[in-house]
Amino acid sequence: MRYAYGFTSALLIGGAVVSLATGLPAGAQVAQNETARFNAVVPRAGAPASFADLTEQLAPAVVNISTRQRVQVANANPFAGTPFADLFGGQGTGPTTREAQSLGSGFIISADGYVVTNNHVITADGKGEVESITVTMPDGTEYPAKLVGRDAASDLAVLKIRSDKPLPFVKFGDSRTARVGDWVLAIGNPFGLGGTVTSGIISAVYRNTGSGSAYDRYLQTDASINRGNSGGPMFDMKGQVIGINNAIFSPTGGSVGIGFAIPAEIAAPIVEKLKVGQTIERGYLGVRIQALNEDLAASLGIAHNKGEFVQAVEPNGGAAKAGIQAGDVVLKVDNKEVTRDQTLSYLVANTRPGTRIPIELIRNGRRMTVTAIVGARPSEEELAQQSFDPDQPNDDQFNRPPQAQGEALAEKSLGISVLPLTPQIARQLGASEDTKGVVVNAVDPSSDAGAKGLQRGDIILSANYRNVSSVAELEDTIRAAKSAGREAMLLRVQRRGQPATYVPIRLR
Repeated sequence: MRYAYGFTSALLIGGAVVSLATGLPAGAQVAQNETARFNAVVPRAGAPASFADLTEQLAPAVVNISTRQRVQVANANPFAGTPFADLFGGQGTGPTTREAQSLGSGFIISADGYVVTNNHVITADGKGEVESITVTMPDGTEYPAKLVGRDAASDLAVLKIRSDKPLPFVKFGDSRTARVGDWVLAIGNPFGLGGTVTSGIISAVYRNTGSGSAYDRYLQTDASINRGNSGGPMFDMKGQVIGINNAIFSPTGGSVGIGFAIPAEIAAPIVEKLKVGQTIERGYLGVRIQALNEDLAASLGIAHNKGEFVQAVEPNGGAAKAGIQAGDVVLKVDNKEVTRDQTLSYLVANTRPGTRIPIELIRNGRRMTVTAIVGARPSEEELAQQSFDPDQPNDDQFNRPPQAQGEALAEKSLGISVLPLTPQIARQLGASEDTKGVVVNAVDPSSDAGAKGLQRGDIILSANYRNVSSVAELEDTIRAAKSAGREAMLLRVQRRGQPATYVPIRLR
């Protein structure tokens, strides 16, 4: 389960184990949350006197999901920097690989064993490699799970387990009918305590947390959800899955009554595509936007509760071709108003690539409408490469194993991690868009590169007088230097506002 303090997201991983029987006739394949089964359980006028019967029907389809991972962690030398640094032959200073586990929740959506959970439950978040995934039923039966599909942008994943008999399952409901004040149940395994059921109400619908992502649009609830509820279902009083527990707002790491669930109307279509191996396509315009806060709106002389401000426009993207400029305020996309609950990112992401849409905006106080052709949204990795903040520290790169960053030869040999230099990153670093090279993403402070002053955001133009325009070319140069018995490499480095200089870096 991800949690947020000041609406910044972080992962919350725990487990989910529940232990109630299905009560189904032998051989029956009926969803645990068929509407007819709840007519006598939940009175139409409101909440039942007890949630026990409802829970008994639903809990058998909620499962525990665990992963086994191999994680590399730094192994610090306690005597580093002292005369005793080599007391143990220099041991204890390199990374160590250890085994780790993560736990989360999920739920079965079909009798033949398809399971839904959060993507972050079954991934190692760049710091390890997932070796196996296990799904544990409420009765303790364990099944090895196969990853069918996952989608980082929506934080959803679909697994498949095999069983000799039909499995209990639940169905998605319609989250569009959810209203503030409706009762809900959350089932999962907070803090690894075992199957836990909590109740609450819908506190808000379509809550925007300010993350700026394409799916920053959640159901908010005060039902207690904590670490380990991640990927578990949120049920309405009809027993339908209307949300997937995903994040909490918390200054303490525990529940304070503000939890977020991915709405079923977003999750269900994505899950269906992941089940059959389809690629999730999303719309993309190529703009960097900012919420229209009071100060920004006041400077423009417009209302602050609608629209979003365009900070930058990506060259050759759909927005640029439509004539959208930095400084514009987008008011409507395809005749839908841009608001805090219905952001530009959400509206565009849910538009099919290739669609022509009208975009209403304000420029220099004048309203106008342009027509844009929506492009295809790049992958999360590609988007990360387009956005580079040189002031954001990233030293944790050196705790990541090679599997997370390709071969990572630059890390091993030079003590730096590098990224391809895209035109977008070049602009952000104050270089021309046609600059060729690679950009330093992180520097190991204990390396010679760290001692020589290399830093995040430096552009490496050449290595040993050989121009490098890709990570692969830099790695080839490193291999050549090692094969020739070189003990150091000469890098030509460009830093913002300074002339390019040559810096010798010792190989390790």
